[in-house]
Amino acid sequence: MMETPRQEFPDIAEHGLIGDLQSVALVCTDGTIDWFCAPRFDSPAVFASLLDREKGGFFRIHALGDDVRVKQMYFPQTAVLITRFMSASGVGEVIDFMPVADDPTVATEERRILRGVRLVRGELTFRLECRPRFDFGRRPHTASRAGGWVRFDDGLSGAALSGVHDDEQVTELDDGDAVLDVTMSAGDLRLFAFHTAPEADGHGLTVDRGQELFRQTVTFWRDWLSIGTYTGRWRESVERSAMVLKLLQYAPSGGLVAAPTAALPEQLGGVRNWDYRYTWIRDGSFSVHSLLALGYTEEAIAFSLWVADRVAEQAGEASGPLKIMYRIDGSSDLEELELDGFEGYAGSRPVNVGNGAADQLQLDIYGEALDALFVTNQYRRIGHPGWSKLRAVLDWLVENWDQPDEGVWETRGGRKDFNYGRIMCWVAFDRAITIARERGLPAPLDVWIQARDAIYEQVFTRCWNADRQAFVQYPGTDVVDAITLLMPLVGMISPHDPMWLSTLDAIGEELVTDSLVYRYNPAASPDGLPGEEGTFSLCSFFYVIALADADRVEEAQYAFEKMLTYGNHVGLFAEEIDPAGRQLGNFPQAFTHLALIRAAIVLDAALTRQESRGR
Repeated sequence: MMETPRQEFPDIAEHGLIGDLQSVALVCTDGTIDWFCAPRFDSPAVFASLLDREKGGFFRIHALGDDVRVKQMYFPQTAVLITRFMSASGVGEVIDFMPVADDPTVATEERRILRGVRLVRGELTFRLECRPRFDFGRRPHTASRAGGWVRFDDGLSGAALSGVHDDEQVTELDDGDAVLDVTMSAGDLRLFAFHTAPEADGHGLTVDRGQELFRQTVTFWRDWLSIGTYTGRWRESVERSAMVLKLLQYAPSGGLVAAPTAALPEQLGGVRNWDYRYTWIRDGSFSVHSLLALGYTEEAIAFSLWVADRVAEQAGEASGPLKIMYRIDGSSDLEELELDGFEGYAGSRPVNVGNGAADQLQLDIYGEALDALFVTNQYRRIGHPGWSKLRAVLDWLVENWDQPDEGVWETRGGRKDFNYGRIMCWVAFDRAITIARERGLPAPLDVWIQARDAIYEQVFTRCWNADRQAFVQYPGTDVVDAITLLMPLVGMISPHDPMWLSTLDAIGEELVTDSLVYRYNPAASPDGLPGEEGTFSLCSFFYVIALADADRVEEAQYAFEKMLTYGNHVGLFAEEIDPAGRQLGNFPQAFTHLALIRAAIVLDAALTRQESRGR
């Protein structure tokens, strides 16, 4: 009965996402859960065949037969995923979801993946293969049968599979796995569940209880979507992107992971394989704008409080800047390690977990953090203790903004006077000055204003290349950087300023191909790493915003609509897109989805203004 591993890695885009606000799982279109970390996003993986087909582990339920065709969809307006298996013999569905706890802000060890199998018509045989590999396969385990349970014992908390009938034969237990064939007829419904910390769930789940949890999960997501205020032209895409952000936010702390995966490559076979299961100050702060724009104040405030805690911690330390990223609970142990022996996605090695860029100096994060605190201040005001600590961090920035850093793209080619770091330091001081003035808070305004103005002068002189007629990546180069697209968005320059319009043209000429935008040209600006990468979808959506704000609305809409075609079958995006249109990098990427939301909102407004002028 043993089935050989898949011969090829599935495309990164061949996945849907389910989750319970403390962790997520990726479900491939062939019915395989090939990525799942427990009990939280940044925990070691239990299923990781996305990085190694044999050693990684997986949980697959699929219909047997040579003529089976597969389609995947979300149950409308939910994070419940349905994988449909269709053949001449019958049609069946695997319905995957993770129930959300009554209070998801309480951290728990137990995660539950529910997998309902339903026969719509005819007859099909499904094969279930549950092959966990604890701690990325570094912790051995055994499997044993106990009635309707199969228990996996790894010497720690273990896991279990429930839903097996007493009279059914489960094989491969001696190998630590569970394999079962189930023949079903029209109208049949089975429920299987994978439990971590299984003792917390008592005697498992009945089909009736599973149906109740399905209804509760559907209600949760539809109630949550009903809070949203977006009614524009791209509602389905915006709602799906909003759900991605919700799924990637760790409810107990408010931290929002950049992506739920690790080591998915930015170039097939390349070395740019990083772990994104952490909370970046930058990524999370960008998400605040998108969440607030959609009416999700609770999520935006939760992340702002998480940022405020990191600021308070840093203010209590006499030396050093904020870290650029943290674990979701705010701790900072992100040691980068290679998973020895893992083959890597499509042979892309090293397979890295942890992230060595955590201690890089990236000065832009102060602007993003202050901007997030600034926009949420109207909903939850910064108190006196918080303001005092924020002032201490700004005191550090006054002394340190004018130094080289590693830059927004976490390059490993040495520090430079990156323009974007200066732009966002300007934002940090500008927002702090505004908060102090609006609320009458004590602050060394003269010092902050002097720093803000000095940064402005540096950006508009040293970072402006007169020959290129563009703001460039750093002084002395003629290389443009797509992150400069944020310059008008943060208010440092008008979107109609001639200096900006010529910069936008330069970015379009050098970095844009068929609406897709490269971050920068690594050949012209070496980043210390071999190989190349795809276009960066965050920048592609920010390019849409820049075009719309510059009144190039028709171009913006065309670019936006083309970008949507690169999303996968359920509207999810990875970090990058390669020249062949394949999604690359960690998946799904919060950066991309928050930028999609902002682009849709800005473009909607621009089109509405255009229509009103035409009437």
